[in-house]
This record gives sequence, C-alpha cells and structure tokens, in this order.
Amino acid sequence: MAAPFRLRRQACLVSRRLEMLKDRHRGERGVIVANGPSLNRMDLAFLRRETVVGMNKIHLGFDRFGFYPRYYVAVNRHVIEQSQRHIRALNCVKFIGDRGSEGRIQEDALTYLLNTREPPARFCHDIAQGLHEGWTVTYAALQVARYLGFQEVVLIGLDHRYRYEGSPNELLKFEGPDHNHFSEAYFGHGQAWNNPDLERSEESYRIARTEYEKEGRRILDATVDGACTLFEKVDHRDIFQS
Repeated sequence: MAAPFRLRRQACLVSRRLEMLKDRHRGERGVIVANGPSLNRMDLAFLRRETVVGMNKIHLGFDRFGFYPRYYVAVNRHVIEQSQRHIRALNCVKFIGDRGSEGRIQEDALTYLLNTREPPARFCHDIAQGLHEGWTVTYAALQVARYLGFQEVVLIGLDHRYRYEGSPNELLKFEGPDHNHFSEAYFGHGQAWNNPDLERSEESYRIARTEYEKEGRRILDATVDGACTLFEKVDHRDIFQS
C-alpha cells in the first residue's frame, strides 16, 4: 500500500473514531488538572466524583492524590519521550500530539494521535482535523474539552509561575529537584525541558476564553493561589463542595 494512501486511510479511521467522542459530555462539568505545586496544598478526593482531564506527568501523583483521570492529553516531545512507558500503561482515553510522539506512542483502542504538526486553526473546534499546542498543554486540553462538549471547565493546578534561567522555550536541564511542578522528579535530576513561554501561553488562554464564551461555555480557575488572571477565579471548596 502506498504510504500517502495509507496515511490518508489512517487519518480517516482516526476521524471516525473521534466522532464517537464528540459532545459526549454536552452540558456537563469537566476538570482539567494542571501540574503546578499547588496541587500539594489541596485535598483532591473530590476529583473521584468529577470527570477529569489529566496532562503530562500526572501519573507521578496517582498514589498520593487518590484519583484517576478519564482523559489524558500530552503534546510535548520531552514529556512523551520521558513518560512513554507510563503513557502507554494509562487506562483512560489518551490524546497525544503526533509532532511530539514521533513513533513513541501508537494508536490503539484508547489512544488518539492528533495532528499537531499542521493544525487548521489557532483554536481547533474539530480535533479530528488537528490540535494547536498553544505553547502550553493546558491550551491543548481546553480544545479537547471543548470537543468533548463540556459546558463548564474548571482548572486546578494552574500555578502559572516558574523559576528558571534562560529564555522562553529554551531547552535546558534541571540538575536538581524540580520546584515548578507538584513532584520534584517531574523534570528534575537531569531531565530535559523547554522553558515556559508565559506571554504566548496567556495569548492562548485569551483565545480559549473567547472561543468558550462565544458558545455560552465558561472556564473557571480554582487553582490555589494561582498567578493566572485570565479566567474567572473560584474557590475549589465552594464549587466542589469539598
């Protein structure tokens, strides 16, 4: 089978599978769990009652936090390379960026490889056509959540503050523990990571908020002491009644 035809056929099959997930959670509330250290200041037992979208290296907190996501999103090449064994073992629906996976993660019954190489729009409403990375995996997860149909998305763990040296997007290695995430082992002890780009991340968040609000949806930020000011702030203890 010629390679171009095989790739088109594979894309068509992925699209049909994804259509079964579209608007599955229409009108419902979903929770996107980012990976900031503020998670360590929360009792996350309430997440057992919620529909959770986890991201990146959330598996490092499963035993301690006591919840398991229903969905998972990863687009960064370093995250996928460093966590590929754990990603493959996840027993949930997984959305993985093809630009970052580079053959490390394969399609299967729970795994969807999404086009992040050439996304069709800055905010993709149809993730079967592509997904924009937006300089932060949280933006990718917001596009996934929109596709799944959530009316309201609550963010936690979006600390939006980092300690690092160098320039935004620069590739570096932590020689000591990682203090920017909920686990010191997240990118710590010699692992590669790209410095955050907060300016472009905030640009992405503004776009996501606009796209949600145009459809009467909303994004709430229930992060404990989070530095992001772009979403409506709420107290997680009030909204989840925990």
